[in-house]
Amino acid sequence: MKSLANTIYSCFKDKGEFSLKDAYSENSDKPKETVRARIYDNLGVKFERVAKGLYKTIEGDESCVVIEGDGRDLSMLGDASIDCILTDHPWLDKKSNKGGDRNFATYDCFRYTLDDFKEKARVLKDGCFLVEILPAENENNYDYLYQIKKYAEQCGLLYYSKVTWKKGNFVSNTGRKSKNTQDVMIFSKGKARCLRIDAKKTKDTGTPQYMSGTAQMLPAMFDIPPVARKNKIHQSELPLTLCERILQFVTRQGETVLDTFAGSGVVGEAALNLKRNCILIELAHRNILKIRNRLAGNPFFREVFWKATPAPANPNG
Repeated sequence: MKSLANTIYSCFKDKGEFSLKDAYSENSDKPKETVRARIYDNLGVKFERVAKGLYKTIEGDESCVVIEGDGRDLSMLGDASIDCILTDHPWLDKKSNKGGDRNFATYDCFRYTLDDFKEKARVLKDGCFLVEILPAENENNYDYLYQIKKYAEQCGLLYYSKVTWKKGNFVSNTGRKSKNTQDVMIFSKGKARCLRIDAKKTKDTGTPQYMSGTAQMLPAMFDIPPVARKNKIHQSELPLTLCERILQFVTRQGETVLDTFAGSGVVGEAALNLKRNCILIELAHRNILKIRNRLAGNPFFREVFWKATPAPANPNG
């Protein structure tokens, strides 16, 4: 289903300039305030103001590559070819993975090893960010979460920050306490890149100057509701708003984002919405088809390339 911003974009991408009145007319089923807000929210991304009350669409050249394969095998990617990794791996925790909005009894879950982080570090550019969506710490997983940090450290991926994702008013009663959070854990490959504008130096020099770190100060918490069960196309689907917020902190337009466990393809949609390129890797063919359908409605979506999962070797030759 298209977002309202994408619907407005599709209406006018081949028509040159348009006015707010035109946008209201094409989307008469939506409140005028909502239509106007979606245009304003996407200035510089999907729309450009050319005069008072007059706008035009911005042509995008972003691309999305969808690879059907194992997200733990990154051999198809070159060294230092990725600007950001944002992913939510199907973590193995049998006690915590049942109840609430997660039930991975039929999923191929696993725990990361050192080799996983060696590959992440290999493909990530120096200074760039790895963002892992992880479970909140509990009595079942605290050792594993600590091990993840140690694996990352051994591979030159330095702990940068952790931001709690609070899932709005959603609450699940599992384990020893009710749960409605996960953690957004952020690492950088070596010293963090310079994304944050240095206002003082910029003013003094007259040219943009940047300081080390994310594009803005990270919030204390992302307070964003989960995807409603009836709207999910994948069991552990992340909210589009959450993915967009994260990418705005850790990437710039035109850069390449990698999701090694794509699931619903939401990271790809978020990247395209923000004029980033993306590479999505997903093992399950049924999810590949869902991703294709999801992105087909995005006006910035160009083409999907397929890489079939290699067949296992025949032991009998």
